[in-house]
Amino acid sequence: MEKQEEKIQQAKDGDIRAFQEMFVVFQDQLKSYLYRLMANRSEAEDIVHDTFIRAYEKLYTFDQRSSLKTWVFQIATNLAYNLLKKRKRWSVDVSEQAKTIVINNQSLSGKIESINRNSHFGSYDIKEHIDTCFTCISKSLPIENQIALLLKDVYDFTVKEIMLIIDKSEGQVKYNIQKARKSMEDIFDNRCALVNKKGTCHQCSELNGWFNPKQNQQIALLKIKMVKEAKQKNKEELYKMRTALIKAINPLKSTGNELQEILLECNRLAMGESNIDV
Repeated sequence: MEKQEEKIQQAKDGDIRAFQEMFVVFQDQLKSYLYRLMANRSEAEDIVHDTFIRAYEKLYTFDQRSSLKTWVFQIATNLAYNLLKKRKRWSVDVSEQAKTIVINNQSLSGKIESINRNSHFGSYDIKEHIDTCFTCISKSLPIENQIALLLKDVYDFTVKEIMLIIDKSEGQVKYNIQKARKSMEDIFDNRCALVNKKGTCHQCSELNGWFNPKQNQQIALLKIKMVKEAKQKNKEELYKMRTALIKAINPLKSTGNELQEILLECNRLAMGESNIDV
């Protein structure tokens, strides 16, 4: 702790290297958090860059009531929120809308296939797509709920820390988390065909068939604990299993991150956010 306080003081005295050493400890986590909020790598990277500059310039105001990580996440969240509040929430059927766009656009579908065939990070894995799906569905929530949910259930911030990050009372934070979880549980229960035979979304299986035509999709699915135990678990338990899976994935460094990125970009295109060249 003393060493941390010494580094903070060094940074306050103008030593940018001291600040960078502290920042880099949680930089990957911050970037993946922003990627899940924005659903776009370049926007996430831009916000990380702006956050670093703003945090360093405002470090003299840091009173250590929280950890440096919490304080930096507060700055980043405010920057992301200012962009997100100008955009509409995503619809829960965004993947179906994106699928229609891809089917009717040979240039776009060809670009997706090229990434799958030629990129070192273009492999398709159902677990990674479950993570991408979580990102898309969470973007159908009110922004405050989306942020609170990610901070608590994916990045393990405490309620007290989230209160500081989003500047809300304890009651408001707990309410946002509760509402977000309930919405996510209900959406997945009604939509996800992996955990409910009545689910309308079969995208994981369809994409597996597209990118891994020789791989038995049932074998691929049964590697996932959540799918194997779906019949024995209720929707709250399945949600917890889903978040446990997601915590283990860094969406920016996964084996199929470039493929998942363009699939996300197709969803952004469906929502009118993307400038993807089609």
